[in-house]
Amino acid sequence: MENRIHQQEQQGKRLAILGSTGSIGRQALEVLRQHPGAFVVEVLAALENWSLLIEQALEFKPRAVVIAREGLYEKVADALRNEQIQVYAGLQSVKEIAGSGNIDLVLLAVVGSAGLEPALAAIEAGTDLALANKESLVSGGSLLMRAAKKSGSAILPVDSEHSAVFQCLRGERHANIEKVILTASGGPFRTFSSGQLEKVSPAQALQHPNWNMGCKISIDSASLMNKGLELIEARWLFGLDPAQLEVVIHPQSIVHSMVQFTDGSIKAQLGLPDMKTPIMYALSWPKRMHSLFPRFSFSDYPRLDFEPADPHRFPNLRIAMQAMQRSGNVPCVMNAANEVAVAAFLQKKLRFMEMPELIEQVIQKVVYIPEPALEDILQSDRQARVYAKELLSKYKI
Repeated sequence: MENRIHQQEQQGKRLAILGSTGSIGRQALEVLRQHPGAFVVEVLAALENWSLLIEQALEFKPRAVVIAREGLYEKVADALRNEQIQVYAGLQSVKEIAGSGNIDLVLLAVVGSAGLEPALAAIEAGTDLALANKESLVSGGSLLMRAAKKSGSAILPVDSEHSAVFQCLRGERHANIEKVILTASGGPFRTFSSGQLEKVSPAQALQHPNWNMGCKISIDSASLMNKGLELIEARWLFGLDPAQLEVVIHPQSIVHSMVQFTDGSIKAQLGLPDMKTPIMYALSWPKRMHSLFPRFSFSDYPRLDFEPADPHRFPNLRIAMQAMQRSGNVPCVMNAANEVAVAAFLQKKLRFMEMPELIEQVIQKVVYIPEPALEDILQSDRQARVYAKELLSKYKI
């Protein structure tokens, strides 16, 4: 391990950034700009933002780029024709390059369950994984953790909450963990009544009070599904029982999460609501790097508030807690149904409070598999999406 770290310090840690044009990917590149020479960008991959991918490739000169939408291949290839950069296309190429094994760290910042197979490929190749795609652990947590144990790959959380827990647990014994407390801002509708929630619009749901995020995660935050997904992710990342996990609302988003130990002590990790800090921690692990980002000051935040999460007003949190308890393929089904529901809500085909209704109906329709293999998970995901789209036709706005 020490030899490997020394080599990375001498030559720069070799990175593949999957989802480089999204919110996390763009912020990761900001971190790299602050630390020239510390990292070498080997691969950049994007879903469909071909113009930004080209800009990034021309700046960072990776060995390869991947555009997942195959129809956009010619645009990217033509623009990079005079560069020594290999251009690939398709989701299969994303998976293959993640598992190529000649990379020190894969930053997985793609959206949704599409991250599962690239995550598994990277881990099976023995490559460390900086994980900003919670859906892959939600859908296939048992598979990913087994593969990591076998290959020795480190899974480094990028979500601010899981990064906080990860930092709080350094130097601690697992047996001493009593409880992990994930904080949630409460989103834009924290104080809304059930009646008000019935009438909210996509534009309102996209206005997060503290974080600047992509559309999908913003809607998940507004419905508290994001926190439910994070509970399931934390269960797998830190080897916890569901009873050891709790959610508390913290509107200021300064305390990113906490760990309570068997002696009653609580450790918390604090900082401004800026994703660049947990991104940098994951990229530089096991070391800490200096940053020029703004610092937190108690004088700017004279009070920090906490309140219980309400799974009755926000049923997606309750659904996720129940899915975590049942485990098996249920979290995968829930996640797939939620992705369809969020897309429909953004397209104004579904109301805000109809999303949890749809998700629960889909969970009831897909056959329960207590110990799913990879193909079971992929099949459950496909079935859930088919059922969700069929059920959508019954909703009228």
